[in-house]
Amino acid sequence: MSAFDDLRPPSADLVADCVHCGFCLTTCPTYVLWAEEADSPRGRIQLMAQGLSGEPLTDSMVTHFDQCLGCMACVTACPSGVRYDRLIEDTRAQVERNHPRTGREKALRAAIFGLFPYPRRLRLLRGPLRAYQASGLSRLVGRSALLRRLPTLATLESLAPPLGRPTRLPARVAARGERRAVVGMLTGCVQSAFFPDVNAATARVLAAEGCDVIIPPGQGCCGALSVHTGRDEEARKFARAMIDSFTDSGIEYFVANAAGCGSSLKEYATLLADDPAYAEPAAAFAATVRDLSEVLVELGPVAPRHPLPVTVAYHDACHLAHAQGVRAQPRQLLAGIPELTVKEIADPEICCGSAGIWNLLHPRPAAELGDRKAANVLATGARLLVTANPGCLMQIAAAAHRAGGTIGLAHTAQVLDASIRGLPVDHLGGSAPPT
Repeated sequence: MSAFDDLRPPSADLVADCVHCGFCLTTCPTYVLWAEEADSPRGRIQLMAQGLSGEPLTDSMVTHFDQCLGCMACVTACPSGVRYDRLIEDTRAQVERNHPRTGREKALRAAIFGLFPYPRRLRLLRGPLRAYQASGLSRLVGRSALLRRLPTLATLESLAPPLGRPTRLPARVAARGERRAVVGMLTGCVQSAFFPDVNAATARVLAAEGCDVIIPPGQGCCGALSVHTGRDEEARKFARAMIDSFTDSGIEYFVANAAGCGSSLKEYATLLADDPAYAEPAAAFAATVRDLSEVLVELGPVAPRHPLPVTVAYHDACHLAHAQGVRAQPRQLLAGIPELTVKEIADPEICCGSAGIWNLLHPRPAAELGDRKAANVLATGARLLVTANPGCLMQIAAAAHRAGGTIGLAHTAQVLDASIRGLPVDHLGGSAPPT
């Protein structure tokens, strides 16, 4: 039986674009870890070619596809412009349809996708998790052998951020001063449940820069986790609901403050291209999507920046730098803050190992990548790590803790918010709601 069915198999033309030059190798996290050709982008493309030629979808082939983080660093590195992003997403959808998973794999994926794409379900965890953190049980569990035998559970336990008071956002936050734009704002799944202060800071910054911010309370998951894992029908369901949430809202931009989400939102036209009812609305919606840093640079600053005397290390989230090509804008915004110094991190192209849910499916190699990234971050001597993705913040924080290092963590929005409001560095990441 051929590896792929007739429903959007990886494109033979895109496969043929790869000339096997090897420029991708040094930027591929799994090749850096294992130096195995089949765990490099060009090796996986060769496996796709074998599948297109009629080879069956073997367990070994699927393992190599599964082990790809989808970080897209190879897309940036490739001199031939190979669209590995399209190839791996189409291949993963084929895998999910045509490859029988083991019972353990099915159970783990069912648990992950029964929880993480649903903000309300995630928020229900806040109370028990806060109680667990406050009780001191986390230290007791960490000293036991239990987590060493359950690596996925250990990863979940280590990633959980300290939880403060939840922040509820109004459905509309009015622009301060002259209105310059009307923007929709993604609240996200993990972001809204575990980093609500980031969303509050995002809304305040947008309002301070003259934006009316539209935040429908009923919005759900954007579908990023699903599309990046080959669950394409589930992703389309989430995408349709997201588009419906903002229909007739009058927004000029749709702002994402999570890198992985922004990447998928910008691809809605491709995701829903075969849907006669949504193809046109999806293309129109995708054209409005901007990362927070993009829209702020496009509009230009009007809110005064107060000094923020701190040295920060800026981490390029993979789906912001590679998938969206957004690198200069966050640095430009940080450079506009008086007395703030930005330090660059060594080996910035190598993923931190979060990669959506990859660190849950592959906890041990994810921890290796996290440890490498944390070591490079701590080596900068910066007081604060700044990035634009909740998964990166959790992954690097956990690795820094394992290394015994001390560094604060903040989203770009929180740093801008602190400067605009004139807050001291110690207040970065506060959870006060927008006013």
